[in-house]
Amino acid sequence: MNRRGLLSALACTVAVVAAAAWAWADRLEDTFSLPLDHPAIQYSQKTPNDPVARLDKQLENGQTKLDFVPNGWGYLPALLKQLGINADSQVLVFSKTSIQIPHISPRTPRAIYFNDDVAVGYVQNGEELELSALDPRQGIIFYTLEAAKSAQPGFARRDDCLRCHLGPVTLGAPGILISSVHPRSEELRDVHGSSFVTDHRSSFAERWGGWYVTGTHGAQRHLGNNVALIDPLHPGGPAEEGTQNVTALAKMFDTSKYLAPTSDIVALMTLEHQTRMTNLMTRVGWDARIALHDAANGKEPDDAVLKQLELEVEEMIGYMLFTDEAPLGAPVAGVSSFSKTFPQRGSVDRAGRSLRDFDLRTRLFRYPLSYMIYSAAFDGLPDLLREHVYRRIYDVLTGKDQSKKFARLSAEDRRAVLEIVRQTKPGLPAYWTALDASDR
Repeated sequence: MNRRGLLSALACTVAVVAAAAWAWADRLEDTFSLPLDHPAIQYSQKTPNDPVARLDKQLENGQTKLDFVPNGWGYLPALLKQLGINADSQVLVFSKTSIQIPHISPRTPRAIYFNDDVAVGYVQNGEELELSALDPRQGIIFYTLEAAKSAQPGFARRDDCLRCHLGPVTLGAPGILISSVHPRSEELRDVHGSSFVTDHRSSFAERWGGWYVTGTHGAQRHLGNNVALIDPLHPGGPAEEGTQNVTALAKMFDTSKYLAPTSDIVALMTLEHQTRMTNLMTRVGWDARIALHDAANGKEPDDAVLKQLELEVEEMIGYMLFTDEAPLGAPVAGVSSFSKTFPQRGSVDRAGRSLRDFDLRTRLFRYPLSYMIYSAAFDGLPDLLREHVYRRIYDVLTGKDQSKKFARLSAEDRRAVLEIVRQTKPGLPAYWTALDASDR
């Protein structure tokens, strides 16, 4: 982006935050955490506006209730229903990476259920349900719900979760992550204890150490289903036999204790993409808000800060467009209904296409632009920043930007994504919907 872009606009119209506020680096994973108490953020002070916070108000006001079932699941089924989360999103992790470590093992894995905005963690015989929810401005907020039956169930905010969910692995702002226990931790790059963070950029062979994985994937090998990798502090050895192309988990533990008998491979891949996308939106949104706030209060501009924000925005745009996605070496298929129900949750264009449609042959999604462009978090980005992102994506999709970074996007891909977004995304800038000869 040239100096007439977003960052120039920031520099020309306002001053930006001084570089001394935190350290910058070439990779977001190498930056320090952003200041949670900055006046533009006030992460712990401001009342959150996320799906869990809204549900908590409804429970408090008596507008809704959570039914309790006495079979060990407690509030879990009712909670998922209230939050609009399907049970087929279930993924199972047996590495000890939760606040309820004593209850987690290969025989009692932790279940995670998710949609675009919320994730719910369930542990057998646990003291609480664990939740993370996406606030449009503040990013990820953490909560727990007591597992025991209560006359007035309610959610407790848990900022102590930031001990693991704030740092380089979450790009310096409160966030979410998928980590994979690896047998050779000294060789890792994005280290989280003796595990490392995975997302759609990760090779298949690096993924899902410490997780159960159900689905088929041909000759590709992953680290899942290997119960030797149960502790991120004491990782085990190479993948054991019988851990690949697993379609049922009943031989490994009692699946009747869970809402679904699966830990679907397609759900895992989707969640991996979503975690980093969420963290990127939070990070660049916070940086822009801090810059705009400090500018309004007379702080001098700093070229290094402008350059860093420019790099962050470009990294987010590249991730949204899957420019660095690790290709699949063989077709992938899940064994739950997730592959069918996930696309049904999105808007479709007149040709029946959606950004949520899966490919699963050579890549995760058929149309390479993140479905998180429809999220409240994307819409909640500062106006100047969001408008710049729209312009950059438009230039790529219309072929105005033919740089090497986007070379993997075919003309057909660009045209299809442009048409889908035009017909399904509310609030687009006028130039997106005005057809002209340059992008017909």
